[in-house]
Amino acid sequence: MIYDVTIDGRLYRLDASQKDGQWRCLLDDSEIQVDAILVRPNELSLIIDGASYVVRREKTPQETHLWIGSLSYTAEVCDPRSLQSRRSASGEAEGTKRVLAPMPGRVVRVLVKEHDAVQAGQGVVVVEAMKMQNELKSPKQGTVQKILVAEGASVNAGDVLLVVE
Repeated sequence: MIYDVTIDGRLYRLDASQKDGQWRCLLDDSEIQVDAILVRPNELSLIIDGASYVVRREKTPQETHLWIGSLSYTAEVCDPRSLQSRRSASGEAEGTKRVLAPMPGRVVRVLVKEHDAVQAGQGVVVVEAMKMQNELKSPKQGTVQKILVAEGASVNAGDVLLVVE
């Protein structure tokens, strides 16, 4: 299978296939040796060209983060053959979109006002959870229709924070 993988804004082309339990991977047309074991849901143990890594995936409604030790990387994986992937890559987010709280926490800052124009990926709200501040981004280009939280407010996972039209 061929995938377009974006890590912290940099695009890679990954061609991965498995045969007899072994992975054959081409990353941007360069072959790499990978041995992968699923340790538990959302956690992989990888040996890449002889070096060992534990990779943990954390998914929020807006983004996917990969943690390698204490380092976090924003990741997006798209199948270029998929119509949905081609639409989202072109920035065609249709209709009203909601920005949801990815986890319980406290709103530290609201970075926009109602009726502000926003770009896709622009920071709109900062939520603090477990002493870490997470900047939530606009899912599309548009206008902030409604802000449903105030700075200092406590939120639960899945709460709607604001609406972009």
